[in-house]
Amino acid sequence: MTKVPTVHRIALLFNGNKIFDRDIIAGIGEYLSSTRASWDLYLEEDFRCRPQGIERWQGHGIIADFDDPTMQEALSRVQLPVVAVGGSYADESGYPKDLPYVATDNFKLVKLAYDHLIEAGLQNFACFSLPQADVNRWAQEREKAFESLTQRDGIQGHVYRGVGTSAQSWDTAVEQQIAWVRSLPKPIGIIAVTDARARQLLQACLFAGIAVPEQVALIGIDNDPLARILTRVPLSSVIQGTLEMGRTAAHLLHQMLHGHGAQFSDKRILVPPAGINVLASSRHEARNHPHVMQAMHFIRQYACQGIKTEQVADYVGVSRSSLDWYFRRELGRSVHDEILRFKLDAARRMLQQAHGNVAEIAVSCGFTSVQYMHAVFKRELGCTPREYQEQLMQGAAANPPSSLPSLQESIHGD
Repeated sequence: MTKVPTVHRIALLFNGNKIFDRDIIAGIGEYLSSTRASWDLYLEEDFRCRPQGIERWQGHGIIADFDDPTMQEALSRVQLPVVAVGGSYADESGYPKDLPYVATDNFKLVKLAYDHLIEAGLQNFACFSLPQADVNRWAQEREKAFESLTQRDGIQGHVYRGVGTSAQSWDTAVEQQIAWVRSLPKPIGIIAVTDARARQLLQACLFAGIAVPEQVALIGIDNDPLARILTRVPLSSVIQGTLEMGRTAAHLLHQMLHGHGAQFSDKRILVPPAGINVLASSRHEARNHPHVMQAMHFIRQYACQGIKTEQVADYVGVSRSSLDWYFRRELGRSVHDEILRFKLDAARRMLQQAHGNVAEIAVSCGFTSVQYMHAVFKRELGCTPREYQEQLMQGAAANPPSSLPSLQESIHGD
């Protein structure tokens, strides 16, 4: 006779009014429908999460959202297999101890949104977060990811938390959001830590007449269909790997129920985003070709590290000749010329500060030799670096131009 599979009673402790939790529950359901696992699921009738008294529940296992700070305490007295689900942490101490943990990779979520905005040709970036609180630890992790990316690239990132959502604070919140956006450099790309947060900001921008995506390119995280249909401008969003998280969490618990619990203690699985849904809110049309904008982003970061045209072309993913063609068509100069412009600007700034000697400045700005820097200065500014510095000291060049004229010919140095 065919053996009837054992039926396990499993509690799913999630807040079903959040798209993140709903999609994890859906992933658990997909796992159950594709395997021989036989589970009776306990969920609150209104899909809310109320863990009080869960230690007295007579079941076999639990999958729970540990982004809720009360969950770890509520489950600390439970003598059942538990799989925790939530956001990733840069600090290892943020994870619960002695439990398997399935996490959305917060850094990769933000990086995918950030890279998308860079590819759209933007050079200014901001993050719209949530007020600092234990219940918003995941949002603060996304802030940290944003700050680490902008710091890595030498860009000033702008972070705004605002206030929580309530009927009493709504008008004030909108006014503050508008004031914040108006204070930012334009055009700018803004990453919101959730679609709900992105929808609020998008609505505020439209109310204030701030053009989206022309002035503000906006992207959220969650790919929430409800947030998408509640906005006049379709909202771009990073798609979390929540279905995979649900399937993974269910698989872990299934294994634990069959006597494999010990090997999963402290196991951490970070699930990357599933992709990005690019819609109108982030489709910023750059003045220049996307390849040029990507290359400019790379050059800004690494010009003074002695990069060559080939490295820039590799980063963009096109041939050197193609990238040079795009540059000459859009900017009237070659990639090498653009690298040289950034080096020269950096050298001028260092000479203005009067720190270090000319040889040290040449090395710091990526010139292959002092003689090469001398030649560039003579050709572009009509003086040597030392003469340029002396002119500054004498006040003759108190207000040097912020950008250099187009280089007329390339000095063969790459």
